[in-house]
Amino acid sequence: MSIEKNIQKYSKGEVNRAGIKLLEKNDSEYAAAKVILDNWRACHITPLNGFQKALRKKLVKIDDSSLVSQRLKRTPSILSKLERNPKMLLSRMQDIGGIRAVVKNIQKVRELETAYKKGTRVFSIVDGGKDYINYPKTSGYRGIHLIFKCKNGFSIELQVRTHIQHAWATAVETMGTFLNNSLKSSEGPEEWLEFFALASSAFAILENTPRIPGHENLSDQQTFEKVLRVEKQLDVLNKLSGFRVVARHISNDKGKGKYHLITLDLDSMRANIQSYEAKYINVANIEYSRKEAEVNSGKNLQVVLVSSESIIALKKAYPSYFLDAELFFKQIATIRKRLEKRKTTLK
Repeated sequence: MSIEKNIQKYSKGEVNRAGIKLLEKNDSEYAAAKVILDNWRACHITPLNGFQKALRKKLVKIDDSSLVSQRLKRTPSILSKLERNPKMLLSRMQDIGGIRAVVKNIQKVRELETAYKKGTRVFSIVDGGKDYINYPKTSGYRGIHLIFKCKNGFSIELQVRTHIQHAWATAVETMGTFLNNSLKSSEGPEEWLEFFALASSAFAILENTPRIPGHENLSDQQTFEKVLRVEKQLDVLNKLSGFRVVARHISNDKGKGKYHLITLDLDSMRANIQSYEAKYINVANIEYSRKEAEVNSGKNLQVVLVSSESIIALKKAYPSYFLDAELFFKQIATIRKRLEKRKTTLK
């Protein structure tokens, strides 16, 4: 199995059939179908790089402290999405290539959204985007998703979040990892789903944006009090704190390179980063596929191939892979201070 170049080697029909074969999990056909998926996924690298370069130029004027990263969607996530959407064709999945921008506040989110309203010379904006800030998901997810298509037909999804929204999403992914449930897809223990929905509504109050459906009738004080009460019952912060691990680099790597293969070993509780210079992206893709084969064989790993300008920025963009929910802790602390101040004022 190999990926020689990031050029399309299979027709969309072959790609779609590969998606079906991968879901069937037929051992005799799985390997061949995975090769097709690997090639299709790798074809998103070039448009991703082009989009990221243009995005960074826009952000220099809008928010020069923003955090930008890109990733190729993990195979388990691709297959899970196909399972949840039986009518979806693999060749039409719009978020295999994804770019995320984390900015200071809601105003910056809207400025960037406006800058992309008409697309660009290379990327046209298409249907499929969502405003999860004005219309948050019942899970609590908030952010803006915009979908673009480049001239060669590959789609790119741009996600724009505030730091507060990013803190919530990181904690959800981290906790979901250890509960072995996709909390961000509203799968898992009801008490945890309800807690994170409440936390998102509380964070929405901090940002003066709409709350999660079902929480509209709660006052600010009631929302804050309920979040803190449930946090104590579930011991959320202590659990998240206990999950934190320290990233370990390969000895001859030193964190240099444009692409980073992150492997989270859930048995040893360690995160490993293997970095690659741009000219070795094909090697990175092959190693990505090899690691995914280990996951498929039963190893307790999570793996993703991302791009970021530095290891420091990488940790900030993907803290859930380092099991670090520090940003979430800070928001809960802010809620506690707001509530104490409110109660003091009312005395």
